[in-house]
Amino acid sequence: MSLRTSSVLFIALAAIGTAATVAAQADHNHGTHGMPATKAAASAPDTALANGVVKRIDKAGKRITIAHDKLPNGMPAMTMAFSVKDAAWLDQVQPGQKIRFATDAADGMLVVRLEVVK
Repeated sequence: MSLRTSSVLFIALAAIGTAATVAAQADHNHGTHGMPATKAAASAPDTALANGVVKRIDKAGKRITIAHDKLPNGMPAMTMAFSVKDAAWLDQVQPGQKIRFATDAADGMLVVRLEVVK
């Protein structure tokens, strides 16, 4: 086998190995049954919580309006509406109630954790 043929063969095998690694990683990133793997960090207990006061509840729209302190993601204190991960949380709070909450790290507009302050 010539040096040139050996080089071409080596490059081809390296490319195949790289493609197999990429395919294996893509398969690993998808959970069971081809569904994307979920990130546990979104609802993990160590998610940083912000303080807020419930201003409005929109059960039909699955949204909650919160007057909040500065959020861990850097958003300044303000009053704004958020979607909620679990609509059942809206039955546990009422306007004027103090809460602690965490938002999704990706976009910050989804409440992924909510606790009522006692």
